[in-house]
Formats: sequence, C-alpha cells, structure tokens
Amino acid sequence: MANYKKVTVGSEARAELHDSLSLTGAEISVNHLPAGVGVPFVHSHKQNEEIYGILEGKGKAVIDGETVELAAGDWIRVSPAAKRQFSAAEDADIRFICIQVKENSLEGYTKDDGVLEGT
Repeated sequence: MANYKKVTVGSEARAELHDSLSLTGAEISVNHLPAGVGVPFVHSHKQNEEIYGILEGKGKAVIDGETVELAAGDWIRVSPAAKRQFSAAEDADIRFICIQVKENSLEGYTKDDGVLEGT
C-alpha cells in the first residue's frame, strides 16, 4: 500500500478531505461561496482551532462580533471558543481552505519532525 493518497478538488461548494484522504490529525475543507452569499450559521468549537487561508476572491469573517475583511492571500487563525461566520463580498466570490486541528496539540513541526534520508 502506498504511503500517500491523492484526491482532486473540483468546483463544488464544499469539499471535505477527512475521509477522502484518510486524515488522522486534521480536518481540512475547501470552500466556495458565491458573491453575496454567507455561511448560514454562526459556530464555535469545543477543542479545535481553525486556520483559514483565502485562495481567491474576497469577503469577511465576523468573529466574536468583530468584522475582519479578507482577500486572496490572507490567513487567519480562530480560537475554538470564538464565534465565527464567513461570507463572500457582495461583488466577488470567495474560495478558502479551512484547516481544523486540536488546539495546543502540535508537538513538533518540519524542523523538529523532519528526517533527512541518507544522513
């Protein structure tokens, strides 16, 4: 069995990658909201922080009542308890990735966890 799994994300409104990539340490979704459309609910989490990366377009997030303008290239981390809701701008779609991981669970990252072969 291969030590990797590949999937392709199309233009659907939401692609959840947990099952399709057999993820064990994160939840990842790729999301698309048409111009003028917002996620129809406010939500928070019990344990998981979310990292949002804006891939295309522009919009806004309302986090704990504060409006944060977003545009392609922006990244934002949201604490679990924060109440959040995302929407596209009135005149532009927004496409973003959401990475969800348990807060304070990172024990190592590339520099500490990487293994160079042949050394």
